[in-house]
Amino acid sequence: MLIDISHHALLRPLSRNEVVGMLVRLTIFGAATYYGIRWVVEALDPTQRQKSDAKKRADQMMRRIGVEGLSLTEYEMNIASHLVDPRSMKVTWTDVAGLDDIITQLQDSVILPIQKRHLFRGSKLLQPPRGVLLYGPPGCGKTLIAKAAAKTSGCRFINLQVSTLTDKWYGESEKLTAAVFSLAVKLQPCIIFIDEIDSFLRCRSSLDHEATAIMKAQFMSLWDGLETGPDTQVMVMGATNRPQDVDIAIRRRMPTAFYVRLPDKAQRKEILHLILSGEHLSTAVNLMEIAEQTEGFSGSDLREVCRDAALYRVRDFIRKQQMKQITQQLRLHQDEDETEDRLCLRPITQLDLLFGLDKMNESKQATAPTPTSEVFVD
Repeated sequence: MLIDISHHALLRPLSRNEVVGMLVRLTIFGAATYYGIRWVVEALDPTQRQKSDAKKRADQMMRRIGVEGLSLTEYEMNIASHLVDPRSMKVTWTDVAGLDDIITQLQDSVILPIQKRHLFRGSKLLQPPRGVLLYGPPGCGKTLIAKAAAKTSGCRFINLQVSTLTDKWYGESEKLTAAVFSLAVKLQPCIIFIDEIDSFLRCRSSLDHEATAIMKAQFMSLWDGLETGPDTQVMVMGATNRPQDVDIAIRRRMPTAFYVRLPDKAQRKEILHLILSGEHLSTAVNLMEIAEQTEGFSGSDLREVCRDAALYRVRDFIRKQQMKQITQQLRLHQDEDETEDRLCLRPITQLDLLFGLDKMNESKQATAPTPTSEVFVD
């Protein structure tokens, strides 16, 4: 039987069921294609889980600092995951000893224009600095000063790390760099803190990688750009122990610089007193004697000396307990009642501090660079 299919039969209108079926098939095909492509892209991106975790941390931090309803891009969310709530910081100016001059200058030139901004309206000169540089030997309290400044000023604090701005895809680092300043403007007053700034914004040269050079250039252009105009309250604060390696253009953008030097004898005594303030000390402890013998020590070195001194009494206590157990076993009986005196640590003595000082001197001598004799030939 022959079936005659005419031209009019091929052009007949589709029924409603056929149209609905065709739309359903197209919808299913489109959804499958979309989610298939999305799965392939996520599978090829090894940082997808990190981005998802960063978004969750950013949401939690934004709620913690009291910022809600703020529209953020994907890149700003990534930067927001490194926000620090100033209220959660435990560091205050009372935790910084021996740096009274720097604290006073920092409060007058940096924190006061932020806290009392209404007093400086209408003046282009009486404004907080755009950049602050803390430089000096390691272990002298530069990061501690930055934390205390953020705590006192009440500014939002972005602890920016170099790894945050690096990405495997070309062009992503520039977008993350732009997100740093756009987020800071939305959260102002805001401090962007970069620890070891010399590793990120070091002197530019022709040997720099293209992506690194572009990222540095964009960071500096946005720093002085339209988004951070004279009315914005965005400050970049950096800390380094190698200021000579920081690019000269970066140092120009940090006109306010504070040299955090090694503490002198009086400052070392204040630092020792602060470190040992919560410990059980012997009445015969002479901190001035320890301060005189710690020439060239930083604050972290003094803390390590005090930590070793506190451990010596714990070692003595454990050894005495072991000797008592051996003695009791030799007596073939054990006293059931233990007094509280057996469980109390003795106070820290001057001898403990001197032992800790000797140990630190040995460590310094072991890690000191050995001089090498070099012969120069003309």
